[in-house]
Amino acid sequence: MSLNPPLAKWHGKTVWLVGASSGIGRATAHALHARGARVFVSARDQQALDVFVAEHAGATALTLDAGDAASVKAAAQTVLTAGPLDLVLYCAGYYKEMRATGFDLGEMFRHQQVNYVGALHVLDAVLPYFTHRRAGHVSLVSLVSSVAGYRGLPKSLAYGPTKAALINLAETLYVDLQDSHVGVSLICPGFVETPLTAGNQFTMPGLIQPEQAAEEILRGWAKGRFEIHFPKRFTLWMKALGLLPAALYFPVIRRFTGL
Repeated sequence: MSLNPPLAKWHGKTVWLVGASSGIGRATAHALHARGARVFVSARDQQALDVFVAEHAGATALTLDAGDAASVKAAAQTVLTAGPLDLVLYCAGYYKEMRATGFDLGEMFRHQQVNYVGALHVLDAVLPYFTHRRAGHVSLVSLVSSVAGYRGLPKSLAYGPTKAALINLAETLYVDLQDSHVGVSLICPGFVETPLTAGNQFTMPGLIQPEQAAEEILRGWAKGRFEIHFPKRFTLWMKALGLLPAALYFPVIRRFTGL
């Protein structure tokens, strides 16, 4: 049984992607545009957004800082006045390796602002619109988390907790919105070749391209899935690890990471 109404036909639908200047966000915006959606793309990088718009006729760029509520509100107002909004995808992200021995409070807060607080700003801007429209129309809120949010991992002291927060947020949103004609999806990628992962100095199992990630996401939406995770050859292994009791989980992680 699907948790959300399937969304497979995008022609004529309006979508807003926050964090679409590169990586998964840009690839998903491209895929939706190719399927006939009216695409609004947002990020801090105006130049990258301008390039996207130049390559995708009819797309609109709205520069914003996800950590700034006023910036998000202004962009949302532009999107919402343009016509019915069918999908908002929050995929803005920030990642920097951190271990407890190198604890940096400023970096902790930066991860929180981009990865989690930014999502709250977007929800604050669009949820009243979605919940009041209701009858006759299905909307979808989609949050990009990560398998790093499943359990604690080495070098993920700043990043992991923000992704765990997004997982819990998406689950709670689904529970609260399941009778409101507002779908909720949670996207948990493994390793995707993006600017965020470019600095990793370790082998990334199951590494895929952003275009592959975008296709996985659209397939998940088409099937009405709540959680969309990929690539399965890696994420299913991570899910299995997550079921282990702490007494087994931590030794296994230490053995496989060497940390």
